[in-house]
Amino acid sequence: MNKKYAPETEAEAEDSDFNPLTAEEAQQWRQRNPPVSPWRVVAGQVLAGTLVALLAWLVSGRSAVGWSAAYGALAVVLPAALFARGLARQQAAPNAGAAMVGFFGWELAKLMLCIAMLAMAPKLVTGLSWLALLAGMVVTMKTYWIALLLRRSGVRKTD
Repeated sequence: MNKKYAPETEAEAEDSDFNPLTAEEAQQWRQRNPPVSPWRVVAGQVLAGTLVALLAWLVSGRSAVGWSAAYGALAVVLPAALFARGLARQQAAPNAGAAMVGFFGWELAKLMLCIAMLAMAPKLVTGLSWLALLAGMVVTMKTYWIALLLRRSGVRKTD
């Protein structure tokens, strides 16, 4: 069976909304939409984690709650930093398949480090508050979405 990727008839070609960009249009699009640096996202996560830890400490009045939230944030930030470093090294991948394997490999390493940190939490954080740890993790993880939303708000639509 021979698969065709091009439209089979002229009518299908005319109905298609897909118009490939020229090299010049692609370059202009890249200039208008620069990629978000993963290190910028990690820095935002550090800031968000610090703020949630301080807020947890101030609201509860207990330093153990603040440290629990900070450890939750750290359980997101350290794996994200490992992932960002791994992706930065993957940019020289010889082909798309190798890049994809590298991406999933670093994602797996990120996930395993996060799980290991959570497993060690009761031993490392005195007076651990799981609720504060979870709050620190969730707020820190949501920083990805904030970075994407801030980036999308600056995008100008073209005709």
